[in-house]
Amino acid sequence: MKWIAVDYGDSRTGLAECDPTEAIVSPVTPQIEEKSMNKVAAAVAAVAAAHRAGGVVLGLPRNMDGTEGSRAAKSRRFGQRLADACGMPVVLWDERRTTVTAAAILAGNDTFGAKRKERLDSVSAAVILEAFLSWRRQHPGEEPAEQIFPAANQ
Repeated sequence: MKWIAVDYGDSRTGLAECDPTEAIVSPVTPQIEEKSMNKVAAAVAAVAAAHRAGGVVLGLPRNMDGTEGSRAAKSRRFGQRLADACGMPVVLWDERRTTVTAAAILAGNDTFGAKRKERLDSVSAAVILEAFLSWRRQHPGEEPAEQIFPAANQ
């Protein structure tokens, strides 16, 4: 199944996708440059529809000790809007250290400055999606622990 992953941010939101076999993950560019939560949700829903995604994964920013702060609460609110906009469940996935990993990937490819800024969030989304797909391969048939369902389906 094709999945879209989302690294939601206050100013920029990165996206990544996988192929239908869930073997190849690619950042989706350009990133979404928008601050309105509703407009970002609509833009992600449009990308998911255009790419014929069957599922959406949203990075959930937890603190290093596993607790959740205000950023996680905001992501959960966004997740509900995204589920409603897409009309499908949104999987919440721990995104701890994904930005650090994405920055290391870009640095390893000599991507710095403005080019790094335009790609960082989409590469972070790819890291989130790779982690989620790895979990799916190791847990066939299991449902993810945290999902947000469209309000009409609750």
